[in-house]
Amino acid sequence: MYEENVDKSKALLEEYDPEANYRKFDKRWLTALVSVIAIGLALFHLYTAWAGPLITLQHRSLHVAVILCLIFLLYPGFKKSSRKTLSFFDSALAVLSLTSAGYIFIFYTEIVNRGGIASSVDIIFATITCVLVLEASRRVAGWELTAMAGIFIAYAYLGPYLPGALGHRGYTLGDIFSYFYVTTEGIYGDAIAVSSTFIILFIIFGAFLTKSGMGTLFNDLSLAAAGSSKGGPAKVGVIASAVHGSINGSAVASVVTTGSFTIPLMKKVGYKPEFAGGVEATAAVGGQILPPVMGAAAFIMAETLGVPYVTICIAAIIPALMYYYGLLVQVHLRADKDNLHGLKKENLPKVKDVLKQRGHLLLPIVLLVVLLSMHFSPTYVGVFTILATIVIAALRKETRMGFRDILSSLEAGVRDTLSVAAACAAVGITVGVFSLTGLGLKFANIIIALGQGELFITLVLTMLASIILGLGLPSIPCYIITATMAAPALSNFGISPLAAHLFVFYFGVIANLTPPVALAAFAGAGIAGSDPQRTGWISCKLAIAGFIVPFVFVYKPSILILNSSFVDVTLNTLSLVVAVTILAASVEGFIFSKLNWLGRLGLVLCAVGFIFPNVVATSLAMVGTVAILAFQFRRKKHTIIELSA
Repeated sequence: MYEENVDKSKALLEEYDPEANYRKFDKRWLTALVSVIAIGLALFHLYTAWAGPLITLQHRSLHVAVILCLIFLLYPGFKKSSRKTLSFFDSALAVLSLTSAGYIFIFYTEIVNRGGIASSVDIIFATITCVLVLEASRRVAGWELTAMAGIFIAYAYLGPYLPGALGHRGYTLGDIFSYFYVTTEGIYGDAIAVSSTFIILFIIFGAFLTKSGMGTLFNDLSLAAAGSSKGGPAKVGVIASAVHGSINGSAVASVVTTGSFTIPLMKKVGYKPEFAGGVEATAAVGGQILPPVMGAAAFIMAETLGVPYVTICIAAIIPALMYYYGLLVQVHLRADKDNLHGLKKENLPKVKDVLKQRGHLLLPIVLLVVLLSMHFSPTYVGVFTILATIVIAALRKETRMGFRDILSSLEAGVRDTLSVAAACAAVGITVGVFSLTGLGLKFANIIIALGQGELFITLVLTMLASIILGLGLPSIPCYIITATMAAPALSNFGISPLAAHLFVFYFGVIANLTPPVALAAFAGAGIAGSDPQRTGWISCKLAIAGFIVPFVFVYKPSILILNSSFVDVTLNTLSLVVAVTILAASVEGFIFSKLNWLGRLGLVLCAVGFIFPNVVATSLAMVGTVAILAFQFRRKKHTIIELSA
């Protein structure tokens, strides 16, 4: 079934994910050139990860320059441009991209000695590099991020003409572009620092896992574990997409990869097309909040907050599990309500057989978690797990990688990094404007003023700001922007920086499911043959736990585990489990039996009661929940008796 949908999946991936719409050259030497450049960049980063990076500005500029060069070689500027030949214009842009790093390498000492005061030549190269970054970002990440960066550049330039608190003294275009280029506050800021050290390594690691057959392993394991249960194919989709999305980092790619396999199965057992597409999209997007990799965003968060990477993973684990628990509950309740069954056991693989054949491929992920928990540096862990994957995959013939497979994985890893790195460079321009003009603080003050000193109102406003800012953006630039503009508003209420950053990150990720721009849902709809907008709204309903969990870890930070007792973590996690369960039931309108509108409203109010750290609210919520569930169970019992009579 998977093979039958390959062509359709590729077409959908190219339609909804600009990164997949690359050139396939008709000339071998061009294909070979791209491969050599990509493999060379991968080997460079593996070497510097082990031996130590170059001088900061040189290392980051080389990373950006080669990434831009590959983008202009691989991605045409317009939809009607040839996908087989390379235009002279794009060739020139590729060469021009390399000169930007060449200039910094040759004149690095002079640039540093000028102390940030740019020369006329600096300004020329700065302007060229900024334009190249914006154009490259447009080609692989879409218009949204490029347009946003353009708006903020205009803001920095037009400061004297803006009213009220938004106004500032203004800067010339030369000052703006040179600030982005000759300092580490713009293009070569923290985002590119993480891209050029951690992110590229772990994306290459993911490419090696994929090449070894990890996707097949998780699909088969999911089928064996959940395929025969009630609504089994949907649960298979949730589990497989969760793991794939965490490692892959691209929600759209995850939807297409696993959805081409699971969505037809969901429809086969009776799920409606829009629900099947929504399940896949919701599960794929959630992979970006699921440790240990979290779509590479955890590395940015760790760098921004100045905490160990493993700290982010520990804090994120319970909220992520609750997100997926809420999705699984809705999937199960829908199957129960519509009386849907699973797949026949005799048609499914057995866990024992799957683990015997490919179970050894789990070892690199186990090794990754163990080494990170032992506080080894992520760069060391990245290199070591890549090498370990090659060795472990060689244990069985069907997963063994030859020399060509290794080179192919290195190239695939760099190709998968292009959109992330370009987005990090482009978002560096936006963040540079915040730093240059103080806009981030102004934005936070606006949110606080609108919140009128009330934490809940401020949280809601921050949520809305994060969703709006995150529309159509990849998870990493989305997090960086929301963390810069919205997270500071929460610090005035004594919320820990980690909780504040996770809060905005969650809603920035969920923005990928909210219409009118919901690319993951649209990709799922394309496979399911359903209406894209309707699939998007259903995805939002399925992700309802993602809307409540961030509020819980703000009011009850113990579910982030850090600096909390075992008793607090356990009690608050259990209350969250109940809240997520009844909220999922209220959304589905079913638990034991069909819920009327009063019962659904009652469960929503009870779920809200479990959020706040208030004994009275929690007690009332418990009483209300027990009463409603008892009433529903009694209705179900009476219905069974009537049917049997």
